[in-house]
Amino acid sequence: MKQTTTRIAIIGGGAAGLMAAATLAESPTASNMEIHLFEKNSYLGAKVIISGGGRCNVTTGSALTNRRHDIEQLLTNYPRGAKFLMSALFRCPPQSVIDWFESHGVPLKTEEDLRVFPISDNGKDIVGALERTLKINNAKIHLNTNITSIEKVSNIFRLHTRASKLASWGQTGHEDFDTLIITTGGNAYRHTGSTGDGYAFAKALNHTITELAPSLSSYITVEKFPAKISGVSFKKAGLTLKTPTATYTRTGAFLFTHKGITGPAIFALSGMAAYDTPTNGNPLHLTINFFPDETQEELAARFQNLANTHGKKQLINFLDIFLPKSMCDIFIDLAQAPPDLSTGQLTKELKTRILQLLHALPLTIINRTPGDEFVTAGGVPTSEVNTNTMESKLQPNLYFAGEILDIDGFTGGFNLQASWATGRLAGESIASK
Repeated sequence: MKQTTTRIAIIGGGAAGLMAAATLAESPTASNMEIHLFEKNSYLGAKVIISGGGRCNVTTGSALTNRRHDIEQLLTNYPRGAKFLMSALFRCPPQSVIDWFESHGVPLKTEEDLRVFPISDNGKDIVGALERTLKINNAKIHLNTNITSIEKVSNIFRLHTRASKLASWGQTGHEDFDTLIITTGGNAYRHTGSTGDGYAFAKALNHTITELAPSLSSYITVEKFPAKISGVSFKKAGLTLKTPTATYTRTGAFLFTHKGITGPAIFALSGMAAYDTPTNGNPLHLTINFFPDETQEELAARFQNLANTHGKKQLINFLDIFLPKSMCDIFIDLAQAPPDLSTGQLTKELKTRILQLLHALPLTIINRTPGDEFVTAGGVPTSEVNTNTMESKLQPNLYFAGEILDIDGFTGGFNLQASWATGRLAGESIASK
């Protein structure tokens, strides 16, 4: 009896779609499948290539095993979707991602901050390994192909496109598939093709979409002094963000910009507070602790000891023991201290104000920097998808993977890790049917 060939369509040639397609193409049952990957761009993996400043932060080195403790710790880096991701990350932890790429000819390195990159520092090598895998295993790649709509006809998925130049689409402008994986991403980094098309596809197939919001973005402040110190960075600070509904904390790196503040710790806070929209009328309130490893009492004692030693120094020159030199005059202004004051002339009140600024410098957040968000918060609700297979609970043989789901993580390789893991799980689930 002749084996029936299953036609599989994957919409979206980003991280999740590429990994799903590669998993299917390399599976033991690949000979029984006809795998089609559709990408609207002229090349695959646009967002993958530019991630990490073009170096491609492939994954994170913070959980290189599938031990429960390590995976649970890894999941703390996902403000949304962590519980849902557990199964996928157990099946495909960061070490599995590293092993896959290295076994496909891309050696990787783990940097001091635990971010993992290709040794070449070239994101094209990551996409190239996946693309080679598809071509070697005869998967069909359709570039410049914009799927315009999807409908369910009986038990098949009918995909419509304007790319009628593809002979296989014939005069009808559509093709039918037995299985569909939607991996179209969110609507962040729209210039890479992530324009939210998948949300319309999901709705057409009876799924809902949660409220969407920008995640991992920079902040604009009402204060203007950040412009004077744009580019000044700190490797470690304690940041506290107060919103109308919650207080969020994060310790990590940040830097000042000409409009406000940015960096990994700020991205994390903006991700946690993705649904809090700051405005002039309803700002968010951020405080910066420049010495998160010292209590207020410890910092005060150190400050006093140094002040006793350097009593003849002008205060502005004394402060550069604690801060970058370019920030000292700003601190003098914020503390309302006379610019020519010597350290030995510090009053108790003035010293208290300076210590408060060192431990909790206030900033008023009035906006996100528009268009610079890395990922989208929200998407297809995880309650509508099987956590163990990535298959829709509403439509048999429909799968979702990657950022189209209501899952997002912090910077540091966590979002790509989620895409690799969910894409791989979707591929394995289909291959095992």
